[in-house]
Amino acid sequence: MPDSTTAQTEIITAPLFGADGTSMGEVDLDSAVFGVEPNRAVLHQVITAQLAGARSGTASVKTRGEVRGGGRKPWRQKGLGRARHGSIRSPHWMGGGVAHGPKPRSYAQRTPKKMKRLALRSALSARASEKAVLVIDSFDWTEPKTKNAASLLAKIGLEGKTVLVVDRLDDSAALSFRNLSDVVLVEPGHLTAYDVLWSDRVVLTSSTVNRVGGARGTYDVSDSDFVREDDEDAIEPADDGGEEE
Repeated sequence: MPDSTTAQTEIITAPLFGADGTSMGEVDLDSAVFGVEPNRAVLHQVITAQLAGARSGTASVKTRGEVRGGGRKPWRQKGLGRARHGSIRSPHWMGGGVAHGPKPRSYAQRTPKKMKRLALRSALSARASEKAVLVIDSFDWTEPKTKNAASLLAKIGLEGKTVLVVDRLDDSAALSFRNLSDVVLVEPGHLTAYDVLWSDRVVLTSSTVNRVGGARGTYDVSDSDFVREDDEDAIEPADDGGEEE
């Protein structure tokens, strides 16, 4: 019988690099996020739902009732030796309506938060087991330069598609990487299982490595959520001391 204690205490590490590409050893990763057994069924369901939600659902065709014309019978029912028809806008007529064609609809699927969290942890664990997770200590770049970003990727040997998890999308580091075609930038609270599986390498920073996968059980609100500061006051019930009607 395998020893479950040994499996739970297994230390998972990732290589640590500086902003200039120098090696700084290794950093321990959270086993609850990077050391779980990947659940393939949940991964498939969550990623399918995410791709379905990205569909616009605007495809539309006209039915026989929406096509112009065809108000009268093209020819009489009998006596001509031809097949009987009631309208030139029937689906089997050229220029007629389409039967069972697409109409505008929503492809969104409801996915529980626990499944999304498990899918993300499964994807991160799969990448960690492949030694495809790297950590950058910190970016001390004072101004954005794509040259610095390309040089860093070359020094640490990153090739192919890379997802980089940064604190903010408007800081110098993010602006330096955004012009690289094979790099996708994402904030910790917006990282998805699809982003992880799409990429060949997952690059984290020392400040975001413990904030992905729900390690702290919080969601990081960013500017992309369009949340205003006065929204918090708006949702709180007003206590004016009046009586209920």
